[in-house]
Amino acid sequence: MGKYVLKRLLLIFPVLIGITLITFAIIHLTPGGYTSVNMQMNIKVSPDSVARLKTLYGLDKPLHTQYLDWVSRVLRFDFGTSFIDQRPVMDKIYERLPATLLLNLISLVLIFIVGIGIGVASAVKNGGTFDKVMSVITFIGYSLPSFWLALLLMILFGVVLRWLPVSGMVSLGFDYMSPMQKIGDLILHLILPVFVTAFGGLAYISRYVKSSMVETLSQYYIKAAYAKGMPEKTVIYKSALKNSLLPVITLLGLSLPGLIGGSFIFETIFSWPGMGRLAYESALSFDYPVIMGVATIAAFLTLLGNLIADIAYALVDPRIRYR
Repeated sequence: MGKYVLKRLLLIFPVLIGITLITFAIIHLTPGGYTSVNMQMNIKVSPDSVARLKTLYGLDKPLHTQYLDWVSRVLRFDFGTSFIDQRPVMDKIYERLPATLLLNLISLVLIFIVGIGIGVASAVKNGGTFDKVMSVITFIGYSLPSFWLALLLMILFGVVLRWLPVSGMVSLGFDYMSPMQKIGDLILHLILPVFVTAFGGLAYISRYVKSSMVETLSQYYIKAAYAKGMPEKTVIYKSALKNSLLPVITLLGLSLPGLIGGSFIFETIFSWPGMGRLAYESALSFDYPVIMGVATIAAFLTLLGNLIADIAYALVDPRIRYR
């Protein structure tokens, strides 16, 4: 087991280099660029000024030289400085990371706890009223575009009813509130983004768990457990559920990249100051250092999520560990 983990850790670095190389090439070969955007936004910028700007940021060098310079800085844990405000990229990421982690961790916990519960209940009561109602709800969750649902909820609860805030992470007078008022204000701002982020995931996880649970409940060892007179809760939650959750481990591992870039649509709609919105704004302004910083962290989380999923598989299923 230890050798396997060490081997997978060593494989992360060459794969990460390949991902960053492709990403670096794509964003630099995209039509336009930081200097082109500046010329379009300010007609008074002369070609000589643009040339000096390219030299200042090293954009006049060959692409492979720019990439090697970037890698040498990253090895020193330096992602460079932003083209827009000349701030270190890591400082901008550290500012946005807590908001993204808060939103997505709450959504993930809600998705897996509630989704697994709905999936298990639907499998146990397969074909019943509860299962049929949940099937309709999950079908709606699959079908509704998340951005459209977000806009509808913003109009209903924010504009018509005025129950919930529709943008930002806190209110304008947040600094002058008491500690309890700050917590309440943050919760109110979280309700809509968390619900929209988790709604589609709940539909996916619950149906996934249900299908796996139905298959497990049809196995002979489950029927034998019932024949021995074991309590239903023991059979469901100790025997069937454990084996049914093996595929869900993979989904949990692959959910880690969503902590960084997967919620940029919701963060943009709700003006949530997170990593996804930072990546979106940086892409619009061709802020190459910030884009590469966010992309590198997202790629690392993807590889780390795959490793965690494989390790969890081996820990839960002895057959995989021994093999």
